[in-house]
Amino acid sequence: MRNQQGFTLLETLIAFIVLVFGLLGAIALQAKAKQATYDAMQRAAALGVANDVIERMKANTEGALAGSYNGNIASSDTQDGGYVSCINSGCSAAQIASFDIEHWRKSIRATDNTGSLSDAMICITTNGGADNLAINVVISWDSRQELTSNAGAGAVKADCGTNDDRRRVLALNSFLFV
Repeated sequence: MRNQQGFTLLETLIAFIVLVFGLLGAIALQAKAKQATYDAMQRAAALGVANDVIERMKANTEGALAGSYNGNIASSDTQDGGYVSCINSGCSAAQIASFDIEHWRKSIRATDNTGSLSDAMICITTNGGADNLAINVVISWDSRQELTSNAGAGAVKADCGTNDDRRRVLALNSFLFV
C-alpha cells in the first residue's frame, strides 16, 4: 500500500464551499454597512439643516417672534423667485425670513443634487409670547430601508410628511429669549 499525499477532490470541494459561504457573508455585511452609512449621512444632513433653521431664527428674532418662519417647506415645492437676496443689502425681518426659507428649500432638494434628503419636508412651529419663544423644527425624509415605526413616531410623521415605514423623522426643540 502506498501513502497518499495531497488533497482529495472531496476535501477540496468542501474547502471551496466553506470559502464561498464566508465570502457571501462578507458581501452581505458590506451591503448592510453601505446602507447604514447612507442612513447616517441622511441623519447628519437633517441635523445640519435643523441646526441651521434654529440658528437663523435666533439671528432674526424679530421675524421669529412675528411668526414669519412658521409653516412647512417641502423639497417638492417650486422655487420662489420673488424673494429678495439679503446678501450685502439691508432687508426687513420678513425679507430675511423669506430669504432663509428659500435657502432651506434649496438645501433639501435632492433632485437638483443640492441636498441629500429624498422627499424631505421641514415643519417649523413656534409657541410663546413677546419675550420668549419655543422653536420646534421637525424634518422628515424618505429612506431606502423600511423600518417598523412606533406609535409616537407615526403621529409626528403624519404631521410633517407622510406616515409610512420608509419615512424618517428628526425633531429639534430650542428656546429663544428676548
